[in-house]
Amino acid sequence: MRMRFWVYIMICLAGLSGLAMAGVDSDQAEMIASMKTGGNILMIRHALAPGTGDPANFRIGDCSTQRNLDDRGREQARAIGNWLRSNGITSARVYSSQWCRCLETAELLEMGPVAELPALNSFYELTRNREPNLKALRKFIAKQPSDGALIILVTHLVTISAIADESVSSGEGVLLKLDKEAPYEMVGRFNFSK
Repeated sequence: MRMRFWVYIMICLAGLSGLAMAGVDSDQAEMIASMKTGGNILMIRHALAPGTGDPANFRIGDCSTQRNLDDRGREQARAIGNWLRSNGITSARVYSSQWCRCLETAELLEMGPVAELPALNSFYELTRNREPNLKALRKFIAKQPSDGALIILVTHLVTISAIADESVSSGEGVLLKLDKEAPYEMVGRFNFSK
């Protein structure tokens, strides 16, 4: 009995030291555990893409008309995926806005196939799309199983602010409990560049 106790203690300490080596504080450790248990949504703002808004000739599907990730943004997106994998999150259901900077961020995470979800599209300059997008996104969230695998939504500042009431920088994210109706409970906030 005493031997089992010490084996248990050693396993726990090894787990904690592994988290410490991965640069994870206790709050993040709790969020990582939540991501692994399912029933959560990780909303990530696209990685660094210099500038604001989009050019006047913006067209979905034509990256040459959009503000895109730069090399720092691509490295940031890869680092987010590496951070998730180094903390035991090896796959997720990944959805993205149709904007090229979001799709590229989602692909570079390498967390699984990426599906376009128009409800995640920006309404920064297209304010008439705000309510229809948010209604569609809430409907999408309500249909997800509350005990399913982690869902990653790569989107824009305006979308995250409207859903989570949080302002995030490029490459930052919020973890939300998958509740059937808004407002969604925020489990925590991630700054992947730490």
